[in-house]
Amino acid sequence: MTIHWCGTGLSSGPGLRRLIENGHDVVVWNRTVEKAREAVGDLTQDIRAYSLEALAAALNKGDVAISMLPADQHVAIARLCLEKGAHFVSSSYIAPEMAALDHAFRETGLVSINEVGLDPGIDHLMAHDLVARYRASPAYSVENVLSFTSYCGGVPKIPNPFRYKFSWAPVGVLKALRSPSRSLKNFSELRVARPWDAITRYEAPLPQPESFEVYPNRDSYPFMAEYRFDKAWKVRDFVRGTIRLNGWTEAWGPVFREIEGLEGPAGDARLAEMAAEFLRNNAYAPGEPDRVVLFVSLKAEREGRVVFHETWALDAWGDARGSAMARLVSTPVSFAVESVLKREIAAGVHPAPHDPKILDSWLGQVRGLAQYMERVQH
Repeated sequence: MTIHWCGTGLSSGPGLRRLIENGHDVVVWNRTVEKAREAVGDLTQDIRAYSLEALAAALNKGDVAISMLPADQHVAIARLCLEKGAHFVSSSYIAPEMAALDHAFRETGLVSINEVGLDPGIDHLMAHDLVARYRASPAYSVENVLSFTSYCGGVPKIPNPFRYKFSWAPVGVLKALRSPSRSLKNFSELRVARPWDAITRYEAPLPQPESFEVYPNRDSYPFMAEYRFDKAWKVRDFVRGTIRLNGWTEAWGPVFREIEGLEGPAGDARLAEMAAEFLRNNAYAPGEPDRVVLFVSLKAEREGRVVFHETWALDAWGDARGSAMARLVSTPVSFAVESVLKREIAAGVHPAPHDPKILDSWLGQVRGLAQYMERVQH
């Protein structure tokens, strides 16, 4: 079986290197071969110019194709995998077009596993672990009132006036700010058109307590089912969101005001201009450490008293191994590839696994990627 790793961007290196160092037969694909050689040329010479046609010619039955390319290219590669009898892996959210391939993957006995990066990915693992621990605890009762929060973000290890630095395409960051969100707050649906309309303070359970700014992201509702919440459970709060340094809202105020009114092709052109400017002024310097923080919490209350409250807390930063973002996005992808090769993942289209044995294994390995990672009991 050959592993085809497509895309060697900023968040790809560590996972790709891990698979090569573990002795797997890996072909590296990238649109720009020179950039791929800079990333892993010291480990492999099997680096090829990516196109869907070139991948199709090389992909064989039983192979695994990983897409670390832009999300709009995943489905085409997944369909190619179905045609060739290969498995598919990506770190991205499962788009409706990918979910629609579930029956075909099941029928052919093939796997499409997605959402196995950082967020989505490690956050899913932590959520599954907390829900399983709650179900098994003496505190469990369908009469309990539950609150679930999951906040993740990349922030500068050394804060700057802008309170943010770009470890991925600024256009993506700006477009995300224009996206609405849906979450559950105090038993009611909370719909927010723009993130800055719902920013709150979060007190993080770190060894040195620290507060952040947080806001809801995307649609949290489908993840209640994904995390195995029973329909009978009384859920007060359920939110998956983004975390930023304190002062971010104030520093980005002018950005919010401008992108609010951007529309159509002219708006997209202005976004591209802003992105280029931000990358010039707020990119990481060579060797400068980035930082990733992730907090996933489940609390249960009965008659106003807390009976269960645990939080997975992760704090990681760039070091001699490279950026924290790259480690935490791509290394779990390599775990997923090896699980597919070991036939630990069932056929079909799936997000990050909830199987207890896989959870324990992956979370144990993630500990080694972060400077701090603990399951805190409140």
